[in-house]
Amino acid sequence: MSDDQPLLEFADSMAGVPDAFQRLWTPHRMAYIKGDSKPTDSTENQCPFCVKPQRPDDDGLIVHRGETCFVVMNLFPYSPGHLLVCPYRHISWYTDANEAEVAEMAVLTRTAMDVLMEVSRPAGFNIGMNQGEVAGAGIAAHLHQHVVPRWQGDSNFLPIIAQTKAVPQLLDDARQALAAAWPTTSKD
Repeated sequence: MSDDQPLLEFADSMAGVPDAFQRLWTPHRMAYIKGDSKPTDSTENQCPFCVKPQRPDDDGLIVHRGETCFVVMNLFPYSPGHLLVCPYRHISWYTDANEAEVAEMAVLTRTAMDVLMEVSRPAGFNIGMNQGEVAGAGIAAHLHQHVVPRWQGDSNFLPIIAQTKAVPQLLDDARQALAAAWPTTSKD
């Protein structure tokens, strides 16, 4: 900044440019915050987990397709490689899943962990389901299980102070690596 350049003009010219404060600009998160990508109702026509399997794998961010369930990248991941295991059927509750869906969700969750260990070597995992909006389900109308890889020190002040999560890998890059490493047959 020169002495003759006003401070505001200088600040405006630096928007989005890393500086000494190491700001992380995450404008893609605004879609999530505003709910732009959320369904307007709970029907299958609005459900992203019903629409994704109708698309090609790379467009739908699908890593693997099973008989009753599929594995998809989380569009708003908590960490790189954050996967969702979803039944094809549009059901809301784990108690609505039939025996085949429950069994395949378990097998695909275990396989997802194995593949993530091979591809990105996490130190641990968060595995779970949020049942209902009040419990934190972003898409409560369609059952899905989170498989979130974790690394030592991956959680820091950013999510707490800035409500920002630094995810250092593009979704499609992660999807390609995980899909390529997915075994042709899952664990029994």
